[in-house]
Amino acid sequence: MTSMPVVYADGRTLTPQEVMMVAQQKATVEVSEDAWPAIHAARRVVDRIVSEGETVYGINTGFGALVHARISADDLAQLQVNLIRSHATAIGDLMSIEAVRAMMLIRLNSLCKGHSGIHPDCIRQLVLYLNQGIHPAVPRIGSLGASGDLAPLSHLALTLIGEGYVLVDGERRATNEVLFERGLVPVELTAKDGLSLINGTSQMTAYATLAHQNLTHLLVMADAVLAMSIDARSCSLTPARPEVHEVRPHPGQAMVAQRLRALLSGSEILAGHADCDRVQDPYSFRCAPQVHGAVYESYLRLGDMISKEMNSATDNPLIFPEPDNPGPHEVVSQGNFHGEIVGLTCDAMSLALFELGSISERRMDQMLDPARSELPAFLARDSGLESGLMIVQYVAGAALAELHGQATPRTAFSTTTSAGQEDHVSMGATAAWNLYQGVRRLSEIIACEALIGAEALEHASLPSSAHVQGLHSLIRSVAPTLTGDRSTSDELLELASCVVDGGWLARMEAEHGRLPR
Repeated sequence: MTSMPVVYADGRTLTPQEVMMVAQQKATVEVSEDAWPAIHAARRVVDRIVSEGETVYGINTGFGALVHARISADDLAQLQVNLIRSHATAIGDLMSIEAVRAMMLIRLNSLCKGHSGIHPDCIRQLVLYLNQGIHPAVPRIGSLGASGDLAPLSHLALTLIGEGYVLVDGERRATNEVLFERGLVPVELTAKDGLSLINGTSQMTAYATLAHQNLTHLLVMADAVLAMSIDARSCSLTPARPEVHEVRPHPGQAMVAQRLRALLSGSEILAGHADCDRVQDPYSFRCAPQVHGAVYESYLRLGDMISKEMNSATDNPLIFPEPDNPGPHEVVSQGNFHGEIVGLTCDAMSLALFELGSISERRMDQMLDPARSELPAFLARDSGLESGLMIVQYVAGAALAELHGQATPRTAFSTTTSAGQEDHVSMGATAAWNLYQGVRRLSEIIACEALIGAEALEHASLPSSAHVQGLHSLIRSVAPTLTGDRSTSDELLELASCVVDGGWLARMEAEHGRLPR
């Protein structure tokens, strides 16, 4: 039996791909050996503060507006337990196991950076839960995106101490019962542990990462579907010529143009109408490199942000040990828990998704309208008696309307909390969840274009390129050629999954060549 690969948490080198592997239970987790010295050094600072009786926020004070309340040494462990219990107030549907595991790994990796001062036992408990498949039941709603994702992370932390609930075979069960059945024990919190576990941007980064990884496949598939639509509508590839994009050198549009050239290489349809009298194609085809390319650049910025964020220390206060010069200056109160960068980047990506969905829907209209496509009305076999794929465009429009709402920035709202102490928040978790949902809507819109484009392509008298014909065959494995009106709902849902999960893309590239990235 082949063992699963190992993802190492070290606070520096975690990648979105590794997060996805752990989230999907395709890898185990270990703490990198070279992370432990920094973890222990930060913990020694906390222990010294406790032993010497210094007053430091988060270690022996209250939290938020209660910062001026001094806590006795005898109550420091209880302070951390009370923090987790009081903050575990999230509401809404439970996060998926995939999202919870991503959140757990990102929190673990942040703690392994060595600036949190958390006790090593808490780190070991997180690793144990991930590798044993013990998944906290975490209601999604509750984070304001500053002081981190407090409420959701508190539900995670609650399970580490044997309280709250975990998910077992889809069932919500008391954590203490599951630990007893497995012969495991809860962790005992010490000074600062609770705050280190819950004060960070781990939920929002998790959703942003899951969205980003889905887009890794979906954006390439959107270009592949675009290529099929170009041939189905007998449009030109001239606007994708390299020199066009060299004189406006935005890397996104150049990449999409290059990808389109690769996707349509060898198409006899393109060659067959090279000398036609059509002067220009509609914008939704001619300007596709500029639109798809701008979306691609937003995706690149999202990936860059995520890679930095998941390898950052995002709790408060942070500890910067100076063993040769100990003192209060080793503990710094600051704002790395504020999720503005996550929220703004996710909001920008959500707007970009709407634009990609919008131009896709316009291409559907071009292919379904006989006055412009010179194809049968709505691609029906017996137009009038049959409606063909008319309502597929309606469905795309409805999904696009939802994307339009999701394009409204979530970061454009803040609220004052904790008696005015926390007076500006990011709504980063809301923005990241909004993006995660938006990716699903976009996949459904691309599925609609794929279904329409595949049907329209069958009216061509010449073959398209190898990539496009390969995509057409994959679509036909889910949605057969129209022979009359039928419900296509299930087909569209399956197509949406196929364009986002990476399987089809891997097969196309294996059979017909890797596409530019």
